[in-house]
Amino acid sequence: MSAATPPRESLNLRIRAEDRGLIDRAAAATGKTRTGFVLDAARGAAIDVLLDKTHWVVSEEQFKAILEAFDQPPFEKLIALMKSKPVWES
Repeated sequence: MSAATPPRESLNLRIRAEDRGLIDRAAAATGKTRTGFVLDAARGAAIDVLLDKTHWVVSEEQFKAILEAFDQPPFEKLIALMKSKPVWES
C-alpha cells in the first residue's frame, strides 16, 4: 500500500520571452522539464539563503573564542537590554 500523494499547488510566474527561452534551453540541456528545472533551482536557492541565515562555519580558533565569550558574565548594556520591554510590546 503506498502513501497518498500530497496535493500540489501551482506557482504562476510572469517572465519575459527571452528568460523563458533561456530556462527552456537550460532545462533541455539537463534533461529536465521546465517545471523541474525551475523548481530545482528555486529550491537550491532557498536552501542556500536559509543556510546563510542559520548555519555558520567557523574555524576551530573562532569557535574557541565564541565559547570563551559565552563563558563571560554579561555586560551592563546587555543586562539592561534583556530587562527592557520589547518594541513590539510598547
